Amino acid sequence: MTINTHFTGLCAGIFLTLGSLGVYAAETESHMAQALKHTEAATKAADGKAIAEHAEAANTHVKKSLEHLTAGSTSLEQAVEHGKQGHTDLAKKAAEEAEKHLKAAQ
Repeated sequence: MTINTHFTGLCAGIFLTLGSLGVYAAETESHMAQALKHTEAATKAADGKAIAEHAEAANTHVKKSLEHLTAGSTSLEQAVEHGKQGHTDLAKKAAEEAEKHLKAAQ
């Protein structure tokens, strides 16, 4: 392989890495934040089709957020039960699960 081939491969690797960071950031954005962005876009859209597309996307994220809230509540109930029974490790694990769901629902 020549130096030019190595350089091209290195540039491609850097490009792919930077591109994947943008995708990761979008995936980690909370469902409520995404729902709000789509709702705001719907209010600014100029035609019915665009409004419907953004409203549908927003509603999908709202429903996902509700799923996380429900799962978070279930995990909190488990944390209470385990805590009252003196199962510290299980209570802590359930509370950590609740925290993950509630952060995802924000």
